[in-house]
Amino acid sequence: MSRIIGIDPGLSGAITVLYGTQMLKIIDMPTMTVERNGKAKRQVSANELAELLDNLQSEDCHVYCERVSAMAGQGVTSVFSFGRSFGMIEGILAALKMPVTFVAPATWVKGVGRGQGKDASRARAMELFPDFQHQFKRVKDDGRADATLIAYWGRKHDVNLVNLLESKHG
Repeated sequence: MSRIIGIDPGLSGAITVLYGTQMLKIIDMPTMTVERNGKAKRQVSANELAELLDNLQSEDCHVYCERVSAMAGQGVTSVFSFGRSFGMIEGILAALKMPVTFVAPATWVKGVGRGQGKDASRARAMELFPDFQHQFKRVKDDGRADATLIAYWGRKHDVNLVNLLESKHG
């Protein structure tokens, strides 16, 4: 069976690991505090993220990561920070030679049947993974929910798993 890793990039993002039809774990994006211009700022921890992804890696894994871009109305600093986090994830995945598919938000959102609204990801993740509802109960758990839904979308599109299921039921 395939191990599917879903990543919601960004400071409040997360990483979800699915194995076949089972959820293995949900991990908040590792961050660290750095001082910039006399202010404490959070950023994704490259070392912790690289170690985490290296430990999650397996022969049969595939990563699905949200392909992010700047949105109208975002400040320059936040766009740069978000882009930095995404680039870091992309670079670490490349360095580890992990197979990855970058998926646009609109694609995975539609593909998992997520509704509209601020809490839609959390609600859909709770619906799809009722045994893990406690992982999505807080408003700030939307990154966990997004990572889980991205992994769920990836599982539905993973060629190895689709072929395996078809051979069992075909």
